[in-house]
Amino acid sequence: MTGGSLEPLWTPSAESAASSRLAAYMEWLRTERGLAFDDYGSLWKWSVDSPDEFWQSIWDRFEVISSGRAEAVTDGSAMPGTRWFEGTSLNYAEHIFRNRDDRTTAILAASETRPLREISWRELRRQVADAAAGLKSLGVEAGDRVAAYMPNTEETIVAFLATASLGAVWSSCSPDFGASAVSDRFAQIRPKVLLAIDGYDYGGRRFDRRDVVRELTEAMPLLEQVVIVPYLGAGSGDLDPGLPEGAITWQQLLGIEPGSKLGFTRVPF
Repeated sequence: MTGGSLEPLWTPSAESAASSRLAAYMEWLRTERGLAFDDYGSLWKWSVDSPDEFWQSIWDRFEVISSGRAEAVTDGSAMPGTRWFEGTSLNYAEHIFRNRDDRTTAILAASETRPLREISWRELRRQVADAAAGLKSLGVEAGDRVAAYMPNTEETIVAFLATASLGAVWSSCSPDFGASAVSDRFAQIRPKVLLAIDGYDYGGRRFDRRDVVRELTEAMPLLEQVVIVPYLGAGSGDLDPGLPEGAITWQQLLGIEPGSKLGFTRVPF
C-alpha cells in the first residue's frame, strides 16, 4: 500500500504478456469471432456480460473433446442449478493426457524426507492406468466417490487422475485435519474407496495418522475398501498392524492389474 493506492506485487513484461496464452486467446477472438478487446478488463467484462458466448468460445478455442453435441451452453436457469452443455459427455483426465510428449517431465516431486524425483508423462500414464485398473477391480464405476486423506504427493495426483479417468468423483482432505472434521466431509458423499496416508513429516517432526484413519473407517460403514500409502513406513512392504483390517497398500493397488491400458469414461458435463 503506497499513498492510499494498491500496488501490484508483479506485472509481466510487455514481451511476456504478448506471448501468453491469454494474448493468444484474445487474438483468436479477434480473428475467429470479430471481437477485439484493448485490455484484460474489457475482456473480463465481456466474459461476465455474455457468459454463454464466452464459454462457447473457450470450448471452441481449446477444442474440448466430447461425445454428443450441446444445443446450448446453459439451460437458462439461474445459478446455482444451471445445467451446462447438456447433451455432451467428456472426461477431465483425457484432456490432461492429450498431446503429451511421453519423454517430457510431467511432475517434479519432493518432500522433507523424499529426494527430488522427476516423473515423465510416460511414467505418469502408466501409474494412472495401473491405479485406475486397481480401482475398477475394487468396484469403482462412473459416479462412485473416491475419498483421499492425503497430502500433496505424486500418489495423490495419480489417484486423482485414475479416479477421474473412470468417471468417478474425487474428494480430498489434508492429513493435518482431525477425524471429526474429515468424517463430516466424507460421510456426506458415501465414498466407496478411501485412500489414506499412515502419517507425514513436517518441520522435522513425524505425525502419525493411523488412529485418525481407523476413526474414519469406523465413521463410514458403507466404505468398501481402504488403500494405505505407507509414507512413514515406506519400504516395509507390509501394513502396520495399527491400520484398518482388510486395508491394502498403494503398491498392492497398482499391482492388481499391472500393464493396463489407460482408458477414459466420458460423463455428462
